[in-house]
Amino acid sequence: MSALRLQAIEHISEIEAAHWDALVAASGGSVLSQHAFLQAFETSGSVAPDTGWQPRHLLLWENDSLVAAIPLYAKGHSYGEFVFDWAWAEAYQRNGLEYYPKWLTAIPFTPVPGARLLTTAPYRALAAAALLQWAKKSGLSSLHVLYTTPQDTEALVQAGCMRRTHTQFHWFNRDWPDFESFLSSLTQPKRKKIRAERRKVREAGVTTRVLSGAQITAEDWAFFYRCYANTYHVRGNTPYLTPEFFLTVGELLSEHCVMAIATRRDQPIAASLLWLDTVDGQRKLYGRYWGALEHVDCLHFELAYYTPLEWALANNIAVVEGGAQGEHKLARGFEPVQTQSTHWLAHPGFADAVEKFLERERAGVDNYLGSLSSPFRGEIGD
Repeated sequence: MSALRLQAIEHISEIEAAHWDALVAASGGSVLSQHAFLQAFETSGSVAPDTGWQPRHLLLWENDSLVAAIPLYAKGHSYGEFVFDWAWAEAYQRNGLEYYPKWLTAIPFTPVPGARLLTTAPYRALAAAALLQWAKKSGLSSLHVLYTTPQDTEALVQAGCMRRTHTQFHWFNRDWPDFESFLSSLTQPKRKKIRAERRKVREAGVTTRVLSGAQITAEDWAFFYRCYANTYHVRGNTPYLTPEFFLTVGELLSEHCVMAIATRRDQPIAASLLWLDTVDGQRKLYGRYWGALEHVDCLHFELAYYTPLEWALANNIAVVEGGAQGEHKLARGFEPVQTQSTHWLAHPGFADAVEKFLERERAGVDNYLGSLSSPFRGEIGD
């Protein structure tokens, strides 16, 4: 007879990369869940107890075979998640209860949907049940599993979690041969707006270029980090991620890195970074990071959207995900999609109140999605 055993590890380095990545491949294959990517957060100090992230990854074994893995963190705050539960934490505090630490299953700082239960279909329900059992026995306030796949969502709901829905905006390649063809498919006001924004950048004397993989040098990474950190510093905040994180990913996973750089008068002034992924045979870009050392009107749109979209069209990219929120992306050819997360709260009274809130919220998200107009001309957007 087989025997199932649940193990918790404090560092992802405690499990062999080949074992972890085999489950990543079995569950969809995203680079964002790979051992090297998650380890870069830990070894760089970006994810650590002193930053409010305590790794406690779960491994489910059947005899000597690893059949499921779950990236799990004890969180001392709700930063870096993009699914907001601040109001829940405040309600706990007002009632003299401790909300933090809480359990979080997610890719740190990364609002990209994907498999969170790294396993195969026969073990998905067992993995979901094991995760919830761990949360219940731990004594912590809650469990939050963010940006789940439909399969993971269903397994977690069946195990006893509550479903939450959100809206993101993704760009889908409709086999346009070039950027001008993409523009031609948009409604006239949106076409006009994009052309005007790109013209402002050109007239400011700015040019852009895209580097990928081994084309990105150490100097490029250093410049990118200056830009990235500056976006935080101008708002009086500290960057979530350290330089070492980006250097590690750039070294170990260079084939998944795409960087756009803006130059004026032969000097780089801004940069954006996207992750290149292949999931279920689809090539995807995840647009996550951007920053500038000087202000140029509309440069953010150019470097975070238009230049990467041109590169996507030239490189057979099926989907570009623009990150959390952002209705402004609709005017730039992105389309609304519904994303999901699941949640469990230990306190019965709060769980009941949150469940009622989530029911109302889901109806609101459905109404919001139904109210949005397609950015494309009628015969294309239908």
